[in-house]
Amino acid sequence: MSTTTAGAIAARLDRLPSARHVWYLVTLISLGHCFEVYDLFLTAYIAPGLGRAGMFTPESLGPFNVLGPLGVAGVGTFVFALFAGLFVGTIIFGYVPDRYGRRTIFTYSLLWYCACTAVMAFQTTGFGIDLWRFLAGIGIGVELVTVDTYVSELVPRRERGRAFAYNQFIGFCAVPMLALLSWLLVPEKPFGYDGWRVVVLLGSIGAVFVWWVRLPLPESPRWLARHGRFADADRVTSVIEARVIAEKGTLPAPGPSLAEEEGEGTFAEIWQPPYASRAVILSVFNFFQTFGYYGFAAWVPTLLITKGITITTSLQYSFIIAIANPIGPLLGTMVADRMERKWQISCAAAGIGAFGLLFAEQQTPMLLIVFGVMVTLCNNWLSFAFHNYQAELFPTRIRSRAVGFVYAWSRLSAALSGLAIAFFLGIGGVMAVFTFIACAMAIVVVTIGGFGPRTRGLSLEAISR
Repeated sequence: MSTTTAGAIAARLDRLPSARHVWYLVTLISLGHCFEVYDLFLTAYIAPGLGRAGMFTPESLGPFNVLGPLGVAGVGTFVFALFAGLFVGTIIFGYVPDRYGRRTIFTYSLLWYCACTAVMAFQTTGFGIDLWRFLAGIGIGVELVTVDTYVSELVPRRERGRAFAYNQFIGFCAVPMLALLSWLLVPEKPFGYDGWRVVVLLGSIGAVFVWWVRLPLPESPRWLARHGRFADADRVTSVIEARVIAEKGTLPAPGPSLAEEEGEGTFAEIWQPPYASRAVILSVFNFFQTFGYYGFAAWVPTLLITKGITITTSLQYSFIIAIANPIGPLLGTMVADRMERKWQISCAAAGIGAFGLLFAEQQTPMLLIVFGVMVTLCNNWLSFAFHNYQAELFPTRIRSRAVGFVYAWSRLSAALSGLAIAFFLGIGGVMAVFTFIACAMAIVVVTIGGFGPRTRGLSLEAISR
């Protein structure tokens, strides 16, 4: 591969100013992310309806009831099935966007999710629901890895932080939509169907529309250059430049052409310096951050019900808290490129721990909502900061593979989070849950704050070297 040509393509992309066309491309990617978030948060909002429909009885769960002796029962099997699928998708299939292209895998993984989720909506047993939830999770896992690599490679270096915050803003718009639909439909039987089935189907149908809208997306020029397709990389970059010139008039001269080091893109390259230490740091981080993130986000209605609030009212409170989800990344755009990424992650994790403990102490509706919103805002900040950060720390040839590997540990811990949260909820209530979460967030702060490298304002090629 001509490193000079690859470096020149990267320099041309990094010199682009903030322009509508670049944000248009990020928007198209983010629309797909919207339905991934919809599905990831589905557990919290339809679990009460699934339980009421008798889907989590030992008889209904069938073979999945084998998880019972491990403490994974009821809604915990639904949580376990999703994140087990995400783990498989990220750690086993995380390499496929590096081999076959960001755009190709981006498209097919979304279609996979649509099909599996639609089938899940018509299942009549807990076993069927958990099985198709697992299969859908594989597609979502691949899609999440692809989104991170895609955004990081298309956006100029000075805009990466804001681009990831904007990407999360679009994605998290799905959460209040999902919460509202669940509040209105889960307790009811629209058209004679269980409300949770309608909520699931709406997500699948919406994702098909988004798949069609995203067809104009180009392939990543960095990926094309990495695979020796220099003419295609030049063509895609030239089209982007032409659109930006039409808007801005002129472009600044490209900076120095800095190419990444050569390599075959194998798994073994993750364990070469400087990537090995980064992989270890991010693996530890991902394993523990999930307990805080999904420990709250996926269990909000259940935690509220534990406090004595009825199912309908808990869904109402959850909807109000969920409104904060897109607000967090929107506020985050103000600091995303002004504050070092590692310190953003550390501050967000500290906020999750502190506000979570305050949430656990409350009994009045207003304070429950206030501190629930604060935990949510910190979760959003953590999310867009670390998705950006982990995509920055590896070169193009192994970016998707490496992100898939380190991210897989969060999928594994998320699969275990149902067991952990249920255990602490049983022995000490909501306060025990958030004490556990605070300890996990302390490990996050020490890991990233103490050992994570700096990335703000640097090109991807400079970071990889």
